[in-house]
Amino acid sequence: MNGTGEARQSKIQVEPPVSRITINQFNDLLRHEIPWADGMMWADAVGAGAASMRLAYKPNMLRPGGTIAGPFMMALADACMYAVVLSAIGIVKMAVTTSFNVNFLHRPQPGDMIADGRLMKLGKRLAVVEVTIHSDGFDDAVAHATGTYSLPPEWQVTSGEVL
Repeated sequence: MNGTGEARQSKIQVEPPVSRITINQFNDLLRHEIPWADGMMWADAVGAGAASMRLAYKPNMLRPGGTIAGPFMMALADACMYAVVLSAIGIVKMAVTTSFNVNFLHRPQPGDMIADGRLMKLGKRLAVVEVTIHSDGFDDAVAHATGTYSLPPEWQVTSGEVL
């Protein structure tokens, strides 16, 4: 609220106007550049400053107590952040995670995990992203992650060409 009791409107545009990478481009990149993830996770949607990814459940993902182990959810969240960043800047392979924080909120059900990410801020050198994870078929978030990606200085010059 401003001093007159009216809500202020932000002039900052967080999301790019259009996605700079398609879902097929991202999934191909994931398959070829991160081969351990092939068949384990993929993007279900990639839009301007947003992405949704799926982690396919396998029984070996369970930890004692019958819940999905945290490292699998962390890998899904980081991959989703990468998809969000590339949706904003294009295919820039050297955009890398510089910080990552995750809060585990509820016990996830054994089953596929869904991560929904969005761009919070895109700057010249850094991108800040948040991701919410839930078990497929359930609304309650099981984890929430935030992360910062370092963007190579060349990304603005190349307009999204592969670096």
